[in-house]
Amino acid sequence: MLRILAPALLVSAVPPPAAAQPVLPASLEPGTSGTATVPMAAEDVLDAYFRQLERRIDLPRAPAGVSLASGTTLTRIAFGSCASEIRDQSFWTSIAAARPQLFMMIGDNVYGDTNWRGDAELGTLRASYARLAAEPRFAAFRAQVPMLATWDDHDFGFNDGGRDFAFRRWSQTIYQTFWDVPAEVRARDGVYESRIVGPAGRRVQIILLDTRFFRSALRRAELPPGQRPPLGPYAPETSADATMLGEAQWAWLEEELRRPADLRIVVSSIQVLTEAHNFESWATMPRERERLLALLAARSGGGLLLLSGDRHAGGIYRDTPAAMNGETVWELTSSSLNMPFTDTATNTAREPDPRRVSAFISEENFGVLEIDWPRRQVTLNLRGLAGEVRAGQTVTWTPPSRRGAQATFSMPSTVSLR
Repeated sequence: MLRILAPALLVSAVPPPAAAQPVLPASLEPGTSGTATVPMAAEDVLDAYFRQLERRIDLPRAPAGVSLASGTTLTRIAFGSCASEIRDQSFWTSIAAARPQLFMMIGDNVYGDTNWRGDAELGTLRASYARLAAEPRFAAFRAQVPMLATWDDHDFGFNDGGRDFAFRRWSQTIYQTFWDVPAEVRARDGVYESRIVGPAGRRVQIILLDTRFFRSALRRAELPPGQRPPLGPYAPETSADATMLGEAQWAWLEEELRRPADLRIVVSSIQVLTEAHNFESWATMPRERERLLALLAARSGGGLLLLSGDRHAGGIYRDTPAAMNGETVWELTSSSLNMPFTDTATNTAREPDPRRVSAFISEENFGVLEIDWPRRQVTLNLRGLAGEVRAGQTVTWTPPSRRGAQATFSMPSTVSLR
């Protein structure tokens, strides 16, 4: 089998312009010798190779799952992120005990870049998915609870990776095969998708963004030699060319937000509201975050919640961004399912954040949304693996008073923070 290693390639996933033509010397005619320059990215070279590879190997697939009926009135949704396939998998049993109607894996669903040595076949990523597929508790969970997914860096390609990952389309094929994504998702680049579930008056729209496939390069902070940044290595990238979602996904999102829904849940693998750290988040691209918030503000009605992961810690966030025209926005971050880095007290003290209204929960956790439709309330919970509530917040959204107006969230008197 041909083996291609990343260091051997000029890793550029940005294709040449569609109208680009080979550049031929004026003297080069048929039957003569000479040189020609043909614009080509690494992905173009690899495309045929990956098509052959897909035909010759069996890609791992998740165990058979159950589907979610489109007419279901959703009252309990769970989600989580950052789950190593080689660590303890008992969290599947813990989440099932919470009896969610839907569970969302929102990134770092496996750690396929661990020990990856640059091979184009992405052998470690495929092996990670295969190990998860063989986990009995995952299979049992899939048989009980409908699931949706999106990816983050470690199940996309490499740490903090974006569109410059030359093997991203092969990684996408592996992802699509494992999660058996719908045909409309397979038909385009990226893994973003949307679902609307529930009857009129109780429709929940779930939008899962792809913050990897199209994302341009991050900008490293400039530090004195030998100095290590305490809270992340990145500085804001303010260039007009910087993109988090890519134009195709931006256009799709705008259309999705025009669809009727009573409550919208927007899933981003990385955090949206916080500016308290310099790790990956939407704050690394301020123009893109402003664009996202403005687009959310212009949605065609319905309450709004943001979900995120990535941080190996979780919390509840609240902000009233100028781009949202005075609307209060809530975000629940849940991470990790089985890869904690430190304890809650240490992390909370290390990362003070005026937008975070809870402790920074650093032990294993998963997120739960409980929707009370008659009261128009949503309770945001972070739960530990014993089922205990580690942080909680109940918020109320007010339906729009006229067609085209926005639903708004407020904080009622019932607040739980632990």
